[in-house]
Amino acid sequence: MPGITIIGSGRHVPGEPVTNEALARVMDTDDAWIRQRTGIQQRHFAPEGVGASDLAVEAARKAIASAGIEPGEIDYIIFATMTPDYAFPGPGGLLGSKLGIPGVPALDIRQQCAAMPFAFQVADGLIASGAASTILVVGAEAHAGFMPWEDWDVLAGTSEAEIPAAARDRATRHRGLAVIFGDGAGALVLRKHETPGHGLLGVQLHSDGAGARLIHIDGGGFRRRPHWAPWMVEQDMHIPRMEGRELFKQAVTRLPRVVRELCARHDVALDQVDWFVAHQANDRINDAVRQQLGVPAERVPSNIARYGNTSGATIPILVDELRQDGRLQPGQLVCFLALGAGLHWGSALMRV
Repeated sequence: MPGITIIGSGRHVPGEPVTNEALARVMDTDDAWIRQRTGIQQRHFAPEGVGASDLAVEAARKAIASAGIEPGEIDYIIFATMTPDYAFPGPGGLLGSKLGIPGVPALDIRQQCAAMPFAFQVADGLIASGAASTILVVGAEAHAGFMPWEDWDVLAGTSEAEIPAAARDRATRHRGLAVIFGDGAGALVLRKHETPGHGLLGVQLHSDGAGARLIHIDGGGFRRRPHWAPWMVEQDMHIPRMEGRELFKQAVTRLPRVVRELCARHDVALDQVDWFVAHQANDRINDAVRQQLGVPAERVPSNIARYGNTSGATIPILVDELRQDGRLQPGQLVCFLALGAGLHWGSALMRV
């Protein structure tokens, strides 16, 4: 039986790009330092008052238009984010309301950067069971809320105020994480492919909570009473803690393995895959994974230089770019791969 395929896509990023040079206004860093370690040149940040659901609705409208359907034809929403508008409720229902389709079931998933392979498996199961026929999958992130500075006007270049040394030092302590993330949303409309042997061929997923503390936010959890307290903000517990070297090791070990296992299970040789669409966490990670797989760079597209790491949004944003510029064509075989906080990781094969 055919599996799900992508019939529409859209993307949205907020405001003007924030360059590496702009980040140097609020912390000790420079363009060369950031590019060498990440491949990132710029990113976007959501303004005050704009949440993940607001970013998502713009991407979703474009995806629905791209699919050539009406919003009312969407009968299920899967929303992936690690930066929701509220601790609860999740943003999926908010998105449905903003799209003018209240009552459509909305599922919020929390696999962070690894969300898309998980979302594809869930969507395929929903459609195969008859529970849905047209599914909107969205990844959207508003990471600006955990950035380690308060001088947004200085960052934007609209103020030349001198930043206090303590504030600059604080931002610099977190620069290894702060330079990576950006905000944005990507949306995909999914339906069952009409041709046998096409659509989603298979998915291989894994989770291991033993690696949860490799990247996590320590503040705000409901293991404490109250779950938020002023001292948590004072200790920067709203900013993620990340063990970058170990995450790099986990990604370059686990991702090539899961791709090889999935392809072998479906009798697909790596040289038969047209595109390896990887989560855009870091160019060094993706290049190391590519080298281990032995595939040419031109089959592993990258857009992290322009967006940074938009977590759950990176894969749908990249898919939309590939579709819009004509690189992704019907009948091509795509391998999606991602690892995210949790740890969660996985791969998906789809003949679009």
